[in-house]
Amino acid sequence: MYAAAVTRMPPLMRAAPRVRAFASSAAAQTAVDRVAVIGGGQMGAGIAQVAATHKHDVTLVDVSQEALERGKAYMAKSLGRVAKKKFPDDAQAQGRFVDEVLSRVALSTSPAEAAGSAGLVIEAVVENIKLKQDIFAGLAAAAPEGAILASNTSSLPIAKISEQLSAARKKRFIGLHFFNPVPQMKLVEVVRTDEADQQAVDDAVAFVKGIGKVPAVCKDTPGFIVNRLLLPYMMESIRLLERGVASARDIDAAMKLGAGYPMGPFELCDYVGLDTIKFIVDGWHKEGKGLAGDKQFAPSAKLDELVKNGHLGVKTGRGFYEY
Repeated sequence: MYAAAVTRMPPLMRAAPRVRAFASSAAAQTAVDRVAVIGGGQMGAGIAQVAATHKHDVTLVDVSQEALERGKAYMAKSLGRVAKKKFPDDAQAQGRFVDEVLSRVALSTSPAEAAGSAGLVIEAVVENIKLKQDIFAGLAAAAPEGAILASNTSSLPIAKISEQLSAARKKRFIGLHFFNPVPQMKLVEVVRTDEADQQAVDDAVAFVKGIGKVPAVCKDTPGFIVNRLLLPYMMESIRLLERGVASARDIDAAMKLGAGYPMGPFELCDYVGLDTIKFIVDGWHKEGKGLAGDKQFAPSAKLDELVKNGHLGVKTGRGFYEY
């Protein structure tokens, strides 16, 4: 999610896939200081920022220098907000803090070079499984033996992403699902496949704790923990609306005032992006492990209509509400 949601509901992840530019990711291992983050978008830049803030040397990777500069600018702006809170009356200290953290972040357009000395490599590119598989094929050939390879996917099977890798690489391949905005959101889902060994999971948990986050370990199952619980809630809310049980505004009010939720389901849907929700739900209904054909993830006429008309929520100015 974005910054405004920090005090609200836990975020659903990324938008529907665009096969072009990298998104973000990070790499590091308990005994290794160096982290490689593949993807310089908001997620990747956020992961890189947090790792660098906690004294890791980080290489941020994207397809162009322009994309990398955007990622660096995002980090600088985010770090500036952190610095103002840490040193509210000292502009010089604020500047030193930002410069010190950024000094630990190198920029590169070569994933192989970045991974070559990394103890942990985290991919955080767009939700396109072929793109992710291709990236990891290159990373596996370049990264040191024993390095952890991790995907920041929110909706794709970790085992599927790693299926082309060797058995040895699969033992050190996991999911590290950060939440957006990374600097503020405390949770990281540590996703283990059947092939991952316990040491890899332990090393990942130690890294997560070391950067000030809270790990939640889970199996490689659709949606992991947060999204697996959140999406059925969202979809049932939409179906209540479709059946005419109540208006979107009344359903939101009921969940905020009756269940104590900081954000109602339709406010949350609009904030996440209706295209993102549709992309994940359609994928689960079509081929999600244990979910294919499940009625709770069947297409919604209302959701399909909104997405078709380009009403995707806050980012387009209109979804279930107008903004």
